[in-house]
Amino acid sequence: MTSENAITEMHLDVLREIGNIGAAHAATSLSQLLDCKIEMYVPNVKLVSFDEMFDLAGGAEAIVAGIFLRIEGDLSGSMFFVLSVESANHFIKRLLNDETFDFGASNLPEIGVSAMQELGNILSGSYLSALSDFTGLKIYPTVPSLSVDMVGAIVSFGLIEVSHFSDEVIVIDTQIQAEGENGSTSIDGHFFLLPDPTSYITIFRSLGVM
Repeated sequence: MTSENAITEMHLDVLREIGNIGAAHAATSLSQLLDCKIEMYVPNVKLVSFDEMFDLAGGAEAIVAGIFLRIEGDLSGSMFFVLSVESANHFIKRLLNDETFDFGASNLPEIGVSAMQELGNILSGSYLSALSDFTGLKIYPTVPSLSVDMVGAIVSFGLIEVSHFSDEVIVIDTQIQAEGENGSTSIDGHFFLLPDPTSYITIFRSLGVM
C-alpha cells in the first residue's frame, strides 16, 4: 500500500468504533428476526496480508459460508462476510425452525439461501449505515450473494482489483452471541473489507484522520 493510502492505528480505532455501532444496530434487527436476545461486538479491526486473511478463515481451502456484495456510491469496493458452515447452519436452523437444514447438502432449499442472504443484508447494511453516518458519504450495498465454497474461491473476485495496488485487507472481527433455551451460543465471523484504491483516501478524509 502506498504511503498516501497507508492505514494507521488511529484509522483502525475509528473503524472499530464504527463497527461496534453497526453491530449494535445489527443485533437489534437480528433479535427481532430470531426472536431471542442477540448481542454483537467488534473486538478487533486489523490490517492483514492476503495470506493472513485466509488463515483467519481456516485456510484458503477451508469450506465456509461467504456472503459477497459490492459497495457503491461515494465509495466503491468489495465486502465479504465469512463464517463457518457450522455457524451458518446454526443461524438458519434457528431462523427456519428446521433442524434438518444443512449447507453441506447438495440441494439447498431456496428459503435457506434467502435467509442467509438476509442475514448478510442485515450485518453489512448495519455496518455500512454506521460508516455512512460517520463520514456523511452516500454508501450503497448491492444485493448480497451467497457461496458455500473454499475461502480462496469466494474472495478471489474481490482480490483481483485491489491486488494491483495493495497486498492488504481490512478485517473486521465480529462476535455474535445468541441467548436460547439451551444457553448462549457464541459465533465468530469476519468481515473482509476491500475498498477500491481511491476509496481509502475518501474514507479517511471524510473522517478527518488523514
